[in-house]
Amino acid sequence: MAPVRDRIRFAEADDDELVRAAQAGDRTALEVLLDRHYDAVHARCRRVLRDPRDADDACQEALIAVATKLGAFDGRAKFTTWLYTVATNAALGMMRKRRDREQLVEALPEPGLASTPDTAERVSARLDVDAALLQMTPDFRDAVVLRDLCDLDYPEIAVALGLELGTVKSRIARGRKELVRLLGTGEV
Repeated sequence: MAPVRDRIRFAEADDDELVRAAQAGDRTALEVLLDRHYDAVHARCRRVLRDPRDADDACQEALIAVATKLGAFDGRAKFTTWLYTVATNAALGMMRKRRDREQLVEALPEPGLASTPDTAERVSARLDVDAALLQMTPDFRDAVVLRDLCDLDYPEIAVALGLELGTVKSRIARGRKELVRLLGTGEV
């Protein structure tokens, strides 16, 4: 923890000043910056994940990513825009990990039973969808995953991604079309 006088010095600083100081190596500035935005980052992760433990983990990952990648922040957007994008990506990553764990458990045959053709087909189809999702434009993929795999409604997705409702609807529609094209089928 930084000395109190250093924290007081940065307490009045705006985000831009803190970012510049942190990028120059001032750990106190980084601590103040992360402390200032912790609640908002955690709230964003909680809205996306809805599970307090997963939100805690995603928030931790987001703050670590901010600390390690702050040098890459170029200031073209507001710091908070960049920060919330990092937080959303951390939450989406946590959601993918959780979903993958759940699907792996669901796809496993009962102990002592041979795999059925139905199980093999489901696993194969899931692998195809996952491969197609990895090829998609990230903006479209995130919107489609949140809607179709995570079952969030449009307003929740708008909040999670920091977008207007119309943009979310457009990205989901275009993302579904892209997914159909990548899968080479007539339906998703």
